[in-house]
Amino acid sequence: MAITSIEKNKSIIRRYYDELWNSWNLDLADELISADVSFRGSLGIVVQGRASFCDYVRFVRRAFPDFHNAIEELVAEGDKVVGRLTYTGTHLGELFGISATGRQVTYPGVAIFRIADGSIAEGWVLGDTRGLMQQLEERLAHKEP
Repeated sequence: MAITSIEKNKSIIRRYYDELWNSWNLDLADELISADVSFRGSLGIVVQGRASFCDYVRFVRRAFPDFHNAIEELVAEGDKVVGRLTYTGTHLGELFGISATGRQVTYPGVAIFRIADGSIAEGWVLGDTRGLMQQLEERLAHKEP
């Protein structure tokens, strides 16, 4: 049985999360990310191009060295793949002016990707940044005397 383009596109997104993000393997960016990608990450940061995308990944890694993307669900149609995700990590580096808290965080998100020529051409990821910031600020409130 032949693998459909929809299954191939879902496979690209699985590799993107499992092999690139969760393993911090930016060597895969050349294969999985289009050179002129347009990307909005779960933290609300917008980047253009593969090099800027890799900078964004490094930014996330500095703040959450153990950042993990759990795919809860993938749905695909045509050249689009949509994922429902859960993000987890330990806040060990500065993020949006908040110094490392050591707090473990969990927040949900949704990602919409467009695949072109076997790689991610567009990514729009919406993470619950308000919930994330509340978790970090809650930790700060407990630290203050």
